[in-house]
Amino acid sequence: MTSPVNASQAKTPVWEARADLVVVGSGVAGLTAALRAQELGLHVLVVTKAAVSDGNTRWAQGGVAVVLEGEHDRDDSVAKHAEDTFTAGAGLCDEDAARSILDGGPAAVAWLRDSGAQFDAGAEGLARAREGGHSAFRVIHAGGDATGAEVERTLVAQAGDRRVPVLQHHIAVDALLTPVGEVAGVTVLDRHGVPGVVRSSAVLLASGGFGQLYQATSNPEIATGDGLALALRAGATVADVEFVQFHPTVLYTPGARGRRPLVTEAVRGEGATLVDGAGRPVMAGVHPLGDLAPRDVVSAAITRRMGLAPGGVDDHVFLDATGISGFAKRFPTVHAACAALGLDPAVDAIPVTPAAHFACGGVVTTVDGRSSVAGLYAAGEVARTGLHGANRLASNSLLEGLVVGHRVAQAVAADLAAGLLPDPSRGRLPSRTSAPAAERDALQRVMSRYAAIGRDADGLAAAGSVLDLSTQDSPLWTHAAVEDAALTVVAQALLAAAARRTESRGCHVRSDFPERAEGWRRSQLIRLSPSGQPVLADPIALEGAA
Repeated sequence: MTSPVNASQAKTPVWEARADLVVVGSGVAGLTAALRAQELGLHVLVVTKAAVSDGNTRWAQGGVAVVLEGEHDRDDSVAKHAEDTFTAGAGLCDEDAARSILDGGPAAVAWLRDSGAQFDAGAEGLARAREGGHSAFRVIHAGGDATGAEVERTLVAQAGDRRVPVLQHHIAVDALLTPVGEVAGVTVLDRHGVPGVVRSSAVLLASGGFGQLYQATSNPEIATGDGLALALRAGATVADVEFVQFHPTVLYTPGARGRRPLVTEAVRGEGATLVDGAGRPVMAGVHPLGDLAPRDVVSAAITRRMGLAPGGVDDHVFLDATGISGFAKRFPTVHAACAALGLDPAVDAIPVTPAAHFACGGVVTTVDGRSSVAGLYAAGEVARTGLHGANRLASNSLLEGLVVGHRVAQAVAADLAAGLLPDPSRGRLPSRTSAPAAERDALQRVMSRYAAIGRDADGLAAAGSVLDLSTQDSPLWTHAAVEDAALTVVAQALLAAAARRTESRGCHVRSDFPERAEGWRRSQLIRLSPSGQPVLADPIALEGAA
């Protein structure tokens, strides 16, 4: 229910709502949590800054990596899935957390199927694919290469059927904090900049990643790191933000900016190979898994090869999928994107290039979404559970959203019942209504140039200087202003962590420190200083890390 609030002052909230749980974001993690929380009897409100189905989930092509009872390769197991995850994570996975999340996969997938999701059938049970970094065929998919769209369709339909309240086209700006620093709600803006307040006992951030930090990305335009920035301003800690996974193969279009169509690595799983402009294999001799090596390995190899400009091509390579029969049926989304450029994968090599794909770090949480701040939870790409470490294993992301989405709802219900959450009426409006923000085009250009796949000390310092010179205090009165401020603080945090990590590990590649260093087998914590600058704090110990 909403109630009028005194609107005599400009930019003061003009409406107020209450809930037990406000969920920020409407992707797989957010809607899963909202549905489960409603089942548990909580009053839930979902806040999403675009339409309910416009998040990153629907763009996930590959599938859900899961080892299902009675439907897996003969020698496969959850333990082997975990080992593949640890290998991809390059020594920074929290092994206990990762095992816990992967163990929860079968039940989460069963719930999703019971909710109406239709996965592709195989000769025996569900069809399974193999993707980069996986040692077995364990990735279930829907619509060939439209798994995310099917997951999102299912969850949106369930939310509609169950009448879960959804506030669309509203961006969450800042947390309401109690006098002792607990989170007790959020302030929001609608698309016209009209402010409101949602008071709640718990806030779940499920707002996705920050792919728009870079010029080219697989992420939609709304992936601007808003949830991560809100968490930092609320006093939460974040970790592993220097690890940004670049998907090896997005469809290359000369001069294109923003979200680019993904060419799922399941295409390589079906036998496609990467070749350079001179027709030579890119992955030959690079890694034992060849074209199915982990994403960081393939992206780095492509970047090195492009630097040599073979055949005069220095900004993309090619994916030869001409040997895959029935390509259009198996990969309809990729086929349609190629057709739009006049390409036929049955006869033409597909031009591809790496692009920002997934953030591996985020708000530090437990496996059930609890952060370091009472009342604040996080799930999905915005969270750092310890599953991914220094690099995400393909198709673990949808699985994490489903599993942690369920668990965070249960955690909120338990914490509320135990009296551990704040009284929403004690939440205070933020005293500061502005934040430093850089000009977005300059930020994206400098981050793409100096803080993408290849980094070094000079480049990171140059990026920091450009940000400092182009940043000014901006009132958080519009969606664009909130997004620009979020991108700025996330960029600052990433640069600080990347500059300090003097090694190459996972998807953090330093050309001036090309080797992995045992002394860096730890995650870096980041908080905001009293002046609002990201500062490095004590590292997270990883005693069980591989």
